[in-house]
Amino acid sequence: MNFSRFLARRLGYSIFVLIGLSIVVFIIARMVPGDPARAALGPRASQEAVDKLREKLHLDESLVVQYAFWIKSVFQGDLGESLLTRRPVIEDIKEFLPATLELALFSGLFMAFFGILLGILSARHSNTWVDNLIRVFAYIGIATPAFVVAIILLLVFGMYYQVFPTIGRLSQWVDAPTKITGLITIDSLLTGNLTAFLDALKHLMLPAFSLALGGMFQEARITRSSMLENSKKDYVSAARSYGIPERTVIFKYLFKPSIIPTVSILGLDFASLMGNAFLVELLFNWPGISRYGINVMLRKDVDAIIAVIMVLGIVFTLINIIVDIIVAYLDPRIRLVERGD
Repeated sequence: MNFSRFLARRLGYSIFVLIGLSIVVFIIARMVPGDPARAALGPRASQEAVDKLREKLHLDESLVVQYAFWIKSVFQGDLGESLLTRRPVIEDIKEFLPATLELALFSGLFMAFFGILLGILSARHSNTWVDNLIRVFAYIGIATPAFVVAIILLLVFGMYYQVFPTIGRLSQWVDAPTKITGLITIDSLLTGNLTAFLDALKHLMLPAFSLALGGMFQEARITRSSMLENSKKDYVSAARSYGIPERTVIFKYLFKPSIIPTVSILGLDFASLMGNAFLVELLFNWPGISRYGINVMLRKDVDAIIAVIMVLGIVFTLINIIVDIIVAYLDPRIRLVERGD
């Protein structure tokens, strides 16, 4: 497979998708009832001041002209000013995005590790009490919303047993590490601040597990189904007929082709965490971009709304590209198709 051509094709498709997303989001944000200029200045502002701000923001122009001015500002690094924080939106994105990325990263690790592990365990002991128990928990975990899981964990492990902290990313008495990436755990390791690293891990446990639970059991079900289906293939039967130990058969011959569907769904679940985390972030007072997005929507903060959705769209697109690359590596047939053989 020509990797450069493969990547260029995926990036080209992604650019068109993001342009289409920006147009749709811009039109919807502008057509929502209410005047952004009036919302920015408040109900007591004079009509003259509102009209001047409308002119400054080009709100008196057509949607095509407004979009042209907006896209020009975007390429200049200007995403507008937030009505909520009274700061440039780009500064808000830089502040709130790393927190959600860190939360989604640890949730994704939980989903991948425990989901695949439970799937392998369930397939290995198919139709036994182990398999049945995992499947029952899987149905419960998938059907339970993340915010319900968050409330239960918060009450049990945060309030009653007080094992984990329940608010924010870091305890007040712990010095924050020097900001490098914005991810406290990574920055703590880079600066050698072990105290901050361990404290940040404790703060991550409850919200990350709350977000990961549903996806974790989803990956477990997919892994189980895929492994049971592939276990009937001729090459697996041949490996077993040669007397190869069952553990070797599972991890050497069965595992790699069986996780291809899991990886695809895992990428989508991970990307969806970014947008679905708002209730969990509200419950744990997590200063992330999902909570910020809900707040700006309630204030009809048009520039911030568009910026948040576009950032989430970019993250979703990048994750899909990464998943395509991983799946192409795992499945040689995809590489043959890309070459046109």
